Amino acid sequence: MITGLDHAVVVVRDIEAGVAAYRSLFARTPAWRAEADGVATALFTLDNTTLELIAPKSDAESATRIRAVLDAQGEGLASICFRTGDITQMHRRLERLTLKPSPVGEAESRDIGSGATLQWKRTRTETEATRGVRLFFLERSAERPHSTVTGPAPITAMDHVVVATGDPERAAALYGARLGLDMALDRSHPDWGRLMFFRCGDLIVEVAHHPGGSLDPARDRLRGLCWRVGNADATRERLLSAGIDVSEVRTGRKPGTRVMTVRSSTCGVPTLLIERTPRPA
Repeated sequence: MITGLDHAVVVVRDIEAGVAAYRSLFARTPAWRAEADGVATALFTLDNTTLELIAPKSDAESATRIRAVLDAQGEGLASICFRTGDITQMHRRLERLTLKPSPVGEAESRDIGSGATLQWKRTRTETEATRGVRLFFLERSAERPHSTVTGPAPITAMDHVVVATGDPERAAALYGARLGLDMALDRSHPDWGRLMFFRCGDLIVEVAHHPGGSLDPARDRLRGLCWRVGNADATRERLLSAGIDVSEVRTGRKPGTRVMTVRSSTCGVPTLLIERTPRPA
């Protein structure tokens, strides 16, 4: 039913500042820019998903809702949207699962630069039914254009999105049993708690539980994003040259990985970059 993660939404106060930050981080241009209903959007589309930046531009109702989110949580990760091939069937499933989906709506976006249009159908669930996380579900009519690479060692794709939870069993039931994502791994460690990995197309939804944390057991939250790179050392050198604060490259928890933490140019999104060593043939 769910075929992948269509996009993740990051709310920002200034769309131009957000675009500049992610242009530097990704070494890519935005593939789509649009303005409608008092809201400005910019899309960075990579190999397996899209990052959408949204910012208020007027006093319209849609812009007011975004300002309310910014006032409540600041800039950062606001929602994720799953892709489906049949929104009508997806809506029926969500209703059967008592996730309280909104009526399916149709929408269109026009790119400021090219005049091209994109159409889609979508629904969203009530946050009370999805443990406080804003979840959308979307059926697209066509593929989006990809972001153009502007320099060496670009970000290539998303590796995983992290959901923090205070109740791992109920969170696992939501993403696994109810939404139908396949659990790929369930690991626990006394130093960093419990991690559950759910396959979602070509990336992972990671549900993380840290014992002793302050999270409300009834409400999860979107915690951060991890992006793939081909060469961690080359990417780090590029980021440092661009004035971006990034950690040293270190060995990842998963065998065959090297990771680094990005500390700036993420618009408030906790961000990790990961290099995966190719498996021997």
